[in-house]
Amino acid sequence: MTRTTLGRLLAAAAVLSAITTTTHAQNYGAPPRANISFIQIDKDITLRRMVVGNAKPKGTVLFLHGFPETMYAWKEASLALGDDYEVHAFDWPGYGFSSRPATDRFSYAPMDYADVLDGYIERAHIDRSRLTIYGTDIGALPALLLALKKPDIARTIIVGDFAPFDRPTYMYASLQKLKEKSSADQAREELNRNRADILENAFRRGLAKEAQFELSARFRNDMAQGWSYGALTTADAFASYYAHFTRDQAYFEANLEKLRTPVKVVWGEKDLYIKKEMGKEFAERIGAKLSVLPDIGHYPHLQDVGRTVQEVRTSFQ
Repeated sequence: MTRTTLGRLLAAAAVLSAITTTTHAQNYGAPPRANISFIQIDKDITLRRMVVGNAKPKGTVLFLHGFPETMYAWKEASLALGDDYEVHAFDWPGYGFSSRPATDRFSYAPMDYADVLDGYIERAHIDRSRLTIYGTDIGALPALLLALKKPDIARTIIVGDFAPFDRPTYMYASLQKLKEKSSADQAREELNRNRADILENAFRRGLAKEAQFELSARFRNDMAQGWSYGALTTADAFASYYAHFTRDQAYFEANLEKLRTPVKVVWGEKDLYIKKEMGKEFAERIGAKLSVLPDIGHYPHLQDVGRTVQEVRTSFQ
């Protein structure tokens, strides 16, 4: 990465974030605070990350966001856990202010994201024996693919509201269009054209009016400003992920018996995008505990932060 590019990344973080860069680990006894920085994974990938430090952590938590989110999706949960744990979150390549290499160098596929996750854990010097990974939406399958290769990658993996298997009947129609070659280009164009609607309404769809929730202004602005950062948009990265999704789902299902890392499955009962039946099948296939959250949609970590925090705490018991 050039100095100019790194400078742009740092400047963007300064503009977008009023979060103090003093960590809890540096001020033992002070309230948990977040540190925003960048970490280079390889010559093509530099990730923006958020870390809530702790001087004497009981363990480490690594949060993995979905579409159209950024690492800010996890800010509230991270701060709530900071009294006891060191907490990490980062922007996937193609999201927020992480790198966006051309697709001939990086495919944005679940398997490639699994390699990015592996690289982050190594570069961040995270103790895998004391690590809980919580991945949702596009962040879940990469964590599980990595677990197939490295069963000791984490103490526990919590996943939810994602598509581990190729089951069209469980998928929202517009998502299924991204998986089909005949409709993928048009679906990607529609995503880019509907940017404003996605950022405004994606988190509300499928929920009763009384169950809808507001996002913080900082999080909304971060998604909006990061959408078109670099040569690829967030929608382009998402579409590229889906272009390889069926292949990686098939690989995961074919190797499901190799999954040894303890997994907990959490699903929103009202998930419009990926039906809860997907979560039920996955949990049954791997013998994992499933929590279906009443009146919760596709984004449990935003709609019910307290429940997400409790799920993480329970994983360390």
